[in-house]
Amino acid sequence: MTAPVHRAPGPLQFPPGAGSTLDTLAFTPPPPSIPVFMAALLEPVLAVATLLAVHFGHGHVLDRASMLLSILVMLLVFPGTNRFYENRLNALVDLLAAWATVVAILVLCGFATKSFKFFDTSVLIWWAVLTPAVQYAAVLAGGALMRRHALRPEARRPALVIGAGALGAKVGHMLVNRRSYGHDFIGHLEDRDPSRCAPDARDHIVGRIDDALECIRRHNVKDVYITLPLSSQPRIDRMIAALHDSAVSIFFVPDVFSVNVIQGRMRNMDGVPVVSLLESPFIGINGLVKRISDIVLASLILVLISPILLAVAIGVRISSPGPIIFKQKRGGLDGEDITVYKFRSMRVMENGAKVTQATRGDPRITRFGAFIRRTSLDELPQFINVLQGRMSIVGPRPHAVAHNEEYRELVKAYMLRHKVKPGITGWAQVNGLRGETETVEKMAERVRYDIEYLRNWSLTMDLRIIARTIKLTVADSNAY
Repeated sequence: MTAPVHRAPGPLQFPPGAGSTLDTLAFTPPPPSIPVFMAALLEPVLAVATLLAVHFGHGHVLDRASMLLSILVMLLVFPGTNRFYENRLNALVDLLAAWATVVAILVLCGFATKSFKFFDTSVLIWWAVLTPAVQYAAVLAGGALMRRHALRPEARRPALVIGAGALGAKVGHMLVNRRSYGHDFIGHLEDRDPSRCAPDARDHIVGRIDDALECIRRHNVKDVYITLPLSSQPRIDRMIAALHDSAVSIFFVPDVFSVNVIQGRMRNMDGVPVVSLLESPFIGINGLVKRISDIVLASLILVLISPILLAVAIGVRISSPGPIIFKQKRGGLDGEDITVYKFRSMRVMENGAKVTQATRGDPRITRFGAFIRRTSLDELPQFINVLQGRMSIVGPRPHAVAHNEEYRELVKAYMLRHKVKPGITGWAQVNGLRGETETVEKMAERVRYDIEYLRNWSLTMDLRIIARTIKLTVADSNAY
C-alpha cells in the first residue's frame, strides 16, 4: 500500500508535548549562529571582566591578589556550552545555582587560606552580586542574537527524515525542538503502511523513499537524516549514492537508542570511524578535571569540618559500644570491591553475603546514630575515601556488595552505574531517591538517575548537585 503523500508547504509542527527529544548521541550539526567555543568562554570571561571592572571602579590598581583571584575564577567558572536556553527561567536558575556554588567555594578558600585581608570587602560583595546579572544579560542577548540570525532565510536548514519508525519520530521531534538553531522539519519519507509507523510520525509522512530527490528539490532541503535499521544496509548504500546527486548534508542515525548509551560520540581512531556506546565520561581531560576538583574540595572540606568530625566521633564512642568507624565492602569503579568509611550508626556491623537495608524506625540504629544519619554526618569520613581515590564527591552512591549481586539480576543495566567511581552524594539522591529502596521499581528509578548523570556529566552539574545536597541535609524526610 502506498503511503499517502502530504504536500507540506513548509516546516511541520508536532503537537505540544508529543514524544521525546533525541538526547543521547549528538549527530546534529552545531548551531549555525554563535560559535560554541565562544559561548563556552563567555561565562568565565564575564566573571573576570566584572571583577576587574568593580576593582577599578573602586579606585584600586591591579595587584597580585586580584590576578590570582582572576585565574582561580577562570578555573572554577568552568566553561559552559549550553547557556542559550529557550526557557529563560531555567537559564536563570541554572546560572544562579552554578554561581552560588562558585562563590561558596571561593569563601571556603578564603577562610582556609586567611586571604580575605588582601581584598576590599565591598569589591567582593559588589562583584558577587553583579556577575550573575551580567552573565544573565549575556544569556538574553545571546539568545536574542541566535533567534534573530535563525530568522534569516539563508540561515534556515530544511530537514528531511528518511524513516518513520520510533527512531525517525525521535529525530523529527529533535528537529522541531531545534527551530531556534535554524532547523526546519519538513517531514518523513516512508514506504511502509502508516499503521506500521510510529504514531507521532504518521501525520508527517510527505512521500515515499524513492521520492527523496524530488522532495529535496521541492522544499530546498539541506539536511537529510537516515533512520533506517542496520538490517537495511544495502538499501542505505543505494540511497546515499542517489543523494550524492544533490548538495544535501547526510546524517546517518544508527539505531542504538534501545540500549543505555553513555557518553556516545563519534571518533576517528587512526582513520577508523568508531562510535562509542558505553564509555566513562571521565576519560582524558574530563578525568583530570574530576580528580582535581575532588582533591581540592575534599581537602578544603576536611579542614573545615575537622571539629565536627571530632565531635561526632566522641558522640559515637559514648553512645554505644563498638568502633567509631564502620568499614564496609561496597561496589566501586568497574564493579571492583572498595572499603567505604562511615561513622557507625548501628549496633551491628553487617558486612557479609547478606546485608539488610536500613528502614524507618530500624531497631539496629542507635539514638545518636539516627541523628547522624538524618543529618548525613555519618557520611563525612567518606571524604577520606575521596582523597584515597576510591570515591568521588559526586557520583552514584555505592551499594553493599551483597546488594549489587542481588540487583544486577533484577534491574536492567544496573552495573552501568559502576562505569565511574561512586560518590558521597549523587543525582539520584538530590532527586528524592535517598534512603531505603524497598522495591525493585525504586532501585530501577535510582539506577535511571545514575545513568542520566553519566550521560550528562559536567563540572557544573557536580557543583549543582553539591549545592542541592547541602540544602537537603537541613531537611530530608528520606534520611533515616
